[in-house]
Order: sequence, then structure tokens, then C-alpha cells
Amino acid sequence: MESCVFCKIRDSEIPAMRVYEDDRTLCIMDINPLNPGHCLILTKAHAATLYEAEPADLQAAITTAQRVSRALRDTLAPDGLNMLQANGPAAFQSVPHFHLHLIPRWMRDGKGFDWKLVPGQKDEIVKTGDRLRAALAGES
Repeated sequence: MESCVFCKIRDSEIPAMRVYEDDRTLCIMDINPLNPGHCLILTKAHAATLYEAEPADLQAAITTAQRVSRALRDTLAPDGLNMLQANGPAAFQSVPHFHLHLIPRWMRDGKGFDWKLVPGQKDEIVKTGDRLRAALAGES
């Protein structure tokens, strides 16, 4: 896609701090890091969201994420790690190209990322689960 910033990074039209690359994925450092070590795993093939991405590219992305997360653990020794993936503006996806955020976390780093646990309505949970189960059964 011509206007996609991640495709331009992939094609070396825009500079980026490249950390890792293979046939299907590219790992770069995030230029707006939440914490030190915050990096992005991009699929080389353009797909705006999880919905459009090819399964083989998704498998490659999660494999790269595991590899890079182990390097983050061994190099920076964080107390934890968030892996974040957003789809669409309502989910705060800032670049419409499938990517995973790997964000090292330290206790009391002050960054947040929690939400209050509020019990849902059991009948609504069951109804939604039934609808999803039916949709998945129908796709075979």
C-alpha cells in the first residue's frame, strides 16, 4: 500500500531501528515507546488488521514476538511484558497495518493498562457465546 508508513519502513523508504527480520516479519523499535524496549512486530505483507491478515503471516508474527520477547527478557530483565494488538480506530489502532506491540513492564512503572473488573450479565455472556459458536460452526 503506497501510503502505509509500515510498508515504507519495510521497503526502506523511511528509516527505522530494525531489530530483527525474516521472510514474513520485521521487528522495529517504537519511536513513541511506552517503556524502554517497546518494539513492534510487523507483517511484511500489508494487511490493515487481524481480519485481513493471512494465517501464515499471523503465525510468523507470533513466532517472531516470542523470539523478540525472550531477547527483551534476557537483555532488559523486565518484571513483565504486555503484548498488544489493536484493530481499527475504536481500538486505538494508529497505523492501519497489522502489528504487535511488545512492551516491557516494570512494577510501579506508572504506565497503567489495567481496567476495573466488572461482572457481566450472565444471560448476555451466554447469548453472545452461543452466537459466536454458531458463527464458527457455520464457517467450516
